[in-house]
Amino acid sequence: MQFLTSKRLENFKMAVGIKFQLYNSLFTSLPFHRIEKTGILLSLFLTHCEEGFKKRSSPVQIVEQFFEKYTFLKDEQERMDLLFRFVQYAERQVVLFDAVEDAAFEEVNDLSGAGTLKQLETKVKQEGREQALLDKLNSFAVTLVLTAHPTQFYPGAVLGIINDLSGALAGNDAVLINSYLQQLGKTPLFKKQKPTPYDEAISLIWYLENIFYHAIGNTVLELKTEFPEIDLDKNPVIQMGFWPGGDRDGNPNVTADITQKVAEALHASIVRCYYFEVRRLKRRLTFKGVDGILADLETKLYQHTFSETASVTALTKNEILQPLLEVRKILIYEHNALFLPLLESLIYKIHVFGVHFASLDIRQESSIHKNVLDAISEAEPRMAGYESLPEEEKIGRLSRIDFSVDPGRFEGLIKDTLLSVDCVRQIQKLSGEKGCHRYIISQCGSALNVLEVYALFLLRGWKKEEVNIDIVPLFETVEDLKNAEQVMKALYENEMYAAHLKHRGSKQVVMVGFSDGTKDGGYLMANWSIFKAKEELTNISRQYNINIVFFDGRGGPPARGGGKTHRFYASMGKNISTDEIQLTIQGQTVSSNFGNISSAQYNIEQLLNAGITNELFAENIKTLNPMQQEAVQQLAESSYEAYKSLKEHPDFMDYLTEVSPLKYYSETNISSRPAKRGASRRLSLSDLRAIPFVG
Repeated sequence: MQFLTSKRLENFKMAVGIKFQLYNSLFTSLPFHRIEKTGILLSLFLTHCEEGFKKRSSPVQIVEQFFEKYTFLKDEQERMDLLFRFVQYAERQVVLFDAVEDAAFEEVNDLSGAGTLKQLETKVKQEGREQALLDKLNSFAVTLVLTAHPTQFYPGAVLGIINDLSGALAGNDAVLINSYLQQLGKTPLFKKQKPTPYDEAISLIWYLENIFYHAIGNTVLELKTEFPEIDLDKNPVIQMGFWPGGDRDGNPNVTADITQKVAEALHASIVRCYYFEVRRLKRRLTFKGVDGILADLETKLYQHTFSETASVTALTKNEILQPLLEVRKILIYEHNALFLPLLESLIYKIHVFGVHFASLDIRQESSIHKNVLDAISEAEPRMAGYESLPEEEKIGRLSRIDFSVDPGRFEGLIKDTLLSVDCVRQIQKLSGEKGCHRYIISQCGSALNVLEVYALFLLRGWKKEEVNIDIVPLFETVEDLKNAEQVMKALYENEMYAAHLKHRGSKQVVMVGFSDGTKDGGYLMANWSIFKAKEELTNISRQYNINIVFFDGRGGPPARGGGKTHRFYASMGKNISTDEIQLTIQGQTVSSNFGNISSAQYNIEQLLNAGITNELFAENIKTLNPMQQEAVQQLAESSYEAYKSLKEHPDFMDYLTEVSPLKYYSETNISSRPAKRGASRRLSLSDLRAIPFVG
């Protein structure tokens, strides 16, 4: 293992480190004022800072001494100008390094090694587990849910440059590399205005179109090639989810109009991808009986996406798929299956992405739903007195709802919450049920919180047998995680909700939040509480014959509950349901793990391998014995007490406000949402978002 690590590190130094140093020299030609001196002085500044830090000099002393020792600058404005040029230069060095690292991914990583699809295929065939794999893939899927987080700060134009620069670096095209660096020098990396939720959505749709569309397509094609019996129509194996434009929790800028607009953008984006691929197919499939079908499909896709007279109307998955299946039949029987893999690649993508591309999730905090129902109670005689009822009687009242309310009777957030329920129906009409089929409840602490959301659909005219929505409780705090088993038991025993679950195929998705869990309980207690909650929820769900699926709100770095994701899933053990892997891909994790097609495909394969191996080779899986569980429990409790004593210290919040960069987060233009929930001036830990807290 040590040898492999050393070899991989050596490969990294050769393919990334040396190459970066080589092309870093091109920065002296960037179109900036006095760029050559900036580069030299920046190197001196780095060395000076390291020496000053060792001497325990203050930041102010370090900067002042640098100007006195290495420059003749006395004017404050001139000094600030140089520091600005340092930032400008270093920013673009980071972009270059990202591009070099992306370009070298295949050299640094073993794309056929441990955790990859090829390794899984080899092991399955060696041990004769092909049928077991097919059985597993009837229901198992990996769902990657892209979320908008401010740590993904590159503007769309810069993402494009990184992508093109990586291609040029892979081909060692010095002329193109220099041109792209010149372009980078002229392209601003900062945003003059805060992005809107729609801006964030468009930024992530770039990844869907340019990375995930191809990476997932390649992965599914390889799976189908090795195991053609896999039925992608019943289970696409890999799916995408999407939060920008649907995540309302603490973001007043997300409205029903934004949600609808983002869903339309996702729909248009995937149809556009199909259109361009059909055009490429036409260049190869020029045969009799085939060319006319493809020409008609190309016209239909063009009119739907690009025509000036086109309106946003429904275009079903089958309308695109059926002509291609007809072409497939003609190719096989009349043209010797020529170029069949090219056609099948597109067919498999349509099975995965449909006409929705990624499922848009709705998320809102539980107290908002309570406020909505309280407002309806005051305005609607048939709900009179609801707000003052005890919890059990509220549940009974919600189960008897047989009327609808008009959102126009209300204002502000109450109205928009009701309209967001209407959005679900509109999106499903446009993009199919997969376009939007989940409603996630943040800060969920009771069965009532779940039934309140179900009631909102009834109050907007949905019939019980037509509520095509998975209602997903999100358990985050240590206390909520402890109570999660009792909450779900109460829901499973509720007649109305049990009928809803049966309508949804007896499947319950439960989300656990690592970021806010870590904020509430500290790293060890949060992760241990999630592990225990998953064991308890798996057990209670099996008792009620419910297939439970866990959706993990994992951050990127360990401080937000993250870490090596595939190892996390491979370690779940047999007492935790792993029928599916669902997780959020957040912030910098999007660009670092899924920044190009090769790295995205590699990391997707790692997740697939981890989830499938967990069941297929269960004899290799170890679970914690009682003594080990007790040891971890004691460690978690001890760490939790230490963490609680810190966060409950009377001066802690003031310290956090003054010493940390919280004010900076609020002033930057990197996110559409506020740095904290709520409008109160005084900071509270419950209002503080996870990223500023970690910062």
